[in-house]
Amino acid sequence: MDLRKLKTLIDLVAESDIEELEVTEGESKVRIVKSSATPQNQVVMMQPQAAYPQTMQAGAAPAPVAAPVAAAPAAPEGHIVKSPMVGTFYRSSAPGAPSFVEVGKEVKEGDTICIIEAMKLLNEIDADKAGVIKQILVENGQPVEFGQPLFVIG
Repeated sequence: MDLRKLKTLIDLVAESDIEELEVTEGESKVRIVKSSATPQNQVVMMQPQAAYPQTMQAGAAPAPVAAPVAAAPAAPEGHIVKSPMVGTFYRSSAPGAPSFVEVGKEVKEGDTICIIEAMKLLNEIDADKAGVIKQILVENGQPVEFGQPLFVIG
């Protein structure tokens, strides 16, 4: 993979909400990881015949070591609706539009409760259980991970 492609990939990751990108081209493999503490990227090129991967660092400072994860707070009571994908969480269909659900609203199984945008596609997320929305655990516009709790239905 040539340096122009690497530079383009680094710039794309730096300008987007993507935290990590891995690209395989032929026998070459490139992994770009965005550091959350400082605006820099790490590129690792791995060749199958090489004993050690070559590392290119975007920025002068070394990548910080990940801090240990803090103990999770007590789990909320009720049914937890989790994110089925990685993307950006939206409570409404458009900016300024009313939210699909609010705390205290009753939902039926199959009702749309939010949208997750992934790769420019808007994916409607439906309630998988009937009940009342007890908690909304994610802020509008916040990135979410696969399996991250979004709502508590009681």
